[in-house]
Amino acid sequence: MKGFRIGLALLAAGLLYAAGTHEREQAENELQAGIALTKRGQFQEALPHFLAARGRVAEDFALEFNLALCYVGTRQFPQAIQILTHIGGGRNAAEVDNLLAQALVGDHQQEAAMKALQHSADASPNNERLYLLVSEACLDEGLYDLGMRVLEVGLRNLKDSPRLLFERGLLRSQLEQADLADRDFQLVRKLAPDADIAWIAAAQQALVSGNVQEAIRAAREGIRKGHPHYLLLTMLGEALLRAGATPASAAEFGEAQAALERAVAERPGYSSAHIALGRIYLARQNVEGAISQLETARQRDPRNRAVYAALATAWRRAGQPDKAREALAALAELNRQEAARIGSADGGHSGYAGGRSGRRTQRTTD
Repeated sequence: MKGFRIGLALLAAGLLYAAGTHEREQAENELQAGIALTKRGQFQEALPHFLAARGRVAEDFALEFNLALCYVGTRQFPQAIQILTHIGGGRNAAEVDNLLAQALVGDHQQEAAMKALQHSADASPNNERLYLLVSEACLDEGLYDLGMRVLEVGLRNLKDSPRLLFERGLLRSQLEQADLADRDFQLVRKLAPDADIAWIAAAQQALVSGNVQEAIRAAREGIRKGHPHYLLLTMLGEALLRAGATPASAAEFGEAQAALERAVAERPGYSSAHIALGRIYLARQNVEGAISQLETARQRDPRNRAVYAALATAWRRAGQPDKAREALAALAELNRQEAARIGSADGGHSGYAGGRSGRRTQRTTD
């Protein structure tokens, strides 16, 4: 009898172990699925996987960090801040502080963001990417002066960084400092004449100055010389559309479509490419394709106002006026928020009326 009880105990223990092993495997699968989606910029889709695996995986830091990253990517900044102030960084302290700085920028806690950025820079002063990420967050939030402060820290440590200088040029464009922005873009081209960033700077410089034909030329030349960067591809597509390419001008319109489809394939998380491609599909009467691209853009970057008018048109053509009205209502609310932000800013800056720089988790210069 005693042996029988021992056997039952061992069987129960074995079943519990098997159940625990299965649960851990499930949790690990959820974690890996979430990480794969995060790498593609699909933050909203990744969130349920991380939440399902929470507290059930060996690599707790990896899960919590990626969960916070998704919260930042979906603009749930308080949730990200809560995680990042408690997980501890250890050897990853610079990355944790940097993501915290991005979350604080999104939550408009400017001095706290600057403090977190400085901690990140102290831990890894020569990591160019850290300054780029936070300055891009500032661009997204319209906190241009804060972005300049971030880049001042970066350029003290990396004074000849073409990518940091490019970012400064973008910020100066938004601050209506056209001459200084132009100087930065020229310096980028001088420091890195054979790199993709030089051609991106040349195209951006032309777009800022309103020289669409020069933007087209620079983007084409950069791509021809072996730099099919998603930003150059997007700039080419957008510039061709601005120059008047329509389905009637088959060559230019086809070139714009091909460039934008390639940009979307290379960087699925970059909303501006989806928006421009959606406009092309609308012009070709491909309403279903346009809605797919524009809804993807809205999901990736819901604060990008450029998506909503085109999306309303697409839904109207699809025979769904309620969804069209919803898109226009969202645009009106974003316009109201932007007017309030500009009105409350010291001196307010109207900024460059071009496309947004992209989601902070999808860098323009990486």
